[in-house]
Amino acid sequence: MKYVGMQTQIRRNNTKSVLLLLMFPAIILGMTWVFLALLNFFGNGYYDEYGDVAHQLNLETVNYYFLTSLPWVVGGVAVWFLIAYFMNAKMIQRSTGAYPITRKENPRIYNIVENLCMTCGMDMPKINIVDDSQLNAFASGINKDSYTVTVTTGLMAKLDDRELSGVIGHELTHIRNHDTRLLITSIIFVGIISTVMSLVVRMLYHSFYYGGGRSRGSNGKDNGLSVIVVLFIGLICCAIAYFFTLVTRFAISRKREYMADAGGAELCGDPLALASALKKISKEPGLDGVKRADIAQLFIIQPDEMASGILGFMNSLFSTHPDTEKRIAVLEQF
Repeated sequence: MKYVGMQTQIRRNNTKSVLLLLMFPAIILGMTWVFLALLNFFGNGYYDEYGDVAHQLNLETVNYYFLTSLPWVVGGVAVWFLIAYFMNAKMIQRSTGAYPITRKENPRIYNIVENLCMTCGMDMPKINIVDDSQLNAFASGINKDSYTVTVTTGLMAKLDDRELSGVIGHELTHIRNHDTRLLITSIIFVGIISTVMSLVVRMLYHSFYYGGGRSRGSNGKDNGLSVIVVLFIGLICCAIAYFFTLVTRFAISRKREYMADAGGAELCGDPLALASALKKISKEPGLDGVKRADIAQLFIIQPDEMASGILGFMNSLFSTHPDTEKRIAVLEQF
């Protein structure tokens, strides 16, 4: 694997962060236009000269309603993004059940993190613990005030100091490379799409259960589309948007994990220690109680439970994590 310097990787990730901020809104706005276009197309049904039902797309009308809804869509996404962006630490902490510790409460883990930070000349992040007998760890945060390294109690109990140093070094490298900021940006936007899609599914279910009436325009006339059809079109658009957000997240190169492995091995000075730690973690990865596949993208190894269900399958298919065995093989080459 071609060597890439730390500053080069940071610049690349900063560039990707900007591109993500542009790509995700573009996907949302694009699907909003497609949704309005489909409503217009199927809602403008008429009988042709042969008595068959035909449809016609009125681009002028579609563009008018799109421009009318644009401020509301942009404003809603912007508010959602800002709230989630600055509340991400609490969101992740609540989802994982993590809590902070001090040097007095756990001098072992605190000293390992501190020594590694001194080695690479970075500020000390916060340290969180999750009461989980299995093994896992992750880094999170968007700036110096929120950077956090989280480990499970099982990880501390079952790894020796060498292996634990390798894992902590891996997570610190994510912070140094600004990987956490990049992933949290993607988590928020994917979360927006998945939440809207879940709401549409629920509304569609209730419409089927209670019966869907005809939707009417502002003039009170029947526009030819039932509520169920409108929701079904919305579901299709949400599914397409969700697919493209996953593809965009997948564009966050899997080399990110290899870079973090290399950085962790360099910090602890023992690539085989990190390889050994990954072997142990892969056998019993913890944090499987976290049902949010987007947050699981932060974990050093994603639990198998995350692969269940359609959304779980999609997240697994477009996971930003490479195969663990390949990561171990790379480390063992050093």
